Amino acid sequence: MSEQSVQSEQRFGEFVAVRKDGHVAELVLDRPKAMNAVSSEMARSIGAACAALAADPSVRVTVLTSSNDRAFCVGADLKERNSFSDAELVRQRPVARAAYTGVLELPMPTVAAVHGFALGGGYELALSCDVIVADATTVVGLPEVSVGVIPGGGGTQLLPRRVGAARAAELVFTARRVEAAEARELGLVDLLEEDARTAALELAARIAANSPVGLRAAKKAMRLGQGLDLRAGLEVEDAAWRSVAFSGDRAEGVAAFNEKRRPEWPGE
Repeated sequence: MSEQSVQSEQRFGEFVAVRKDGHVAELVLDRPKAMNAVSSEMARSIGAACAALAADPSVRVTVLTSSNDRAFCVGADLKERNSFSDAELVRQRPVARAAYTGVLELPMPTVAAVHGFALGGGYELALSCDVIVADATTVVGLPEVSVGVIPGGGGTQLLPRRVGAARAAELVFTARRVEAAEARELGLVDLLEEDARTAALELAARIAANSPVGLRAAKKAMRLGQGLDLRAGLEVEDAAWRSVAFSGDRAEGVAAFNEKRRPEWPGE
């Protein structure tokens, strides 16, 4: 998605933008002077942008990117947090949670394009996506215990599901940072590419060529099936299959296959 090809851009506050090119949306973290540290204002904007994306049936894939050339996101805005009273911190918590759950609960496939630092809440935003594409500059980690808290944007739950309980424990308990090559080896990121944003957008375009009904149903089945035993998981899958088996997309997909042409998905 080059700057020239962007068809539309919508701002959500000062620090978040959504760019759309066809059926691919780019959710841009745009607080470069603070390396995308997530303030309360930025968290509200992420939540609002995700709500808008979730309600847009034309979006088949969302790519989470950064406008900063040194960082994807360095996590919570600790300067802001340092100014909070206990009561203010309690009030801010739902705002912060809404940003992370907003990304996690997007109904379409999501891809994070990580360049530079993705630490704490920044890495949790990436973990909330279905696929993480990184480049050689990438450094990831969950350092929260080093400042007296814990990963609170989903990290204690998402990281074990990605790399296993023991590996996640080592990473969370040591608070260590992991550079790109090791991150790929450990499964902390999925793809290591020369240009993370370009590769993520290319991947998104390949995904977006498929049925939007099928994509959303497949994501729902995989998410709901996590943690279930096989028998229960297969019931989740069957319910998802039934939700698409009689859809317009299914009819179009079968017809296009038999007619040896590209499908024109009705998206319903």
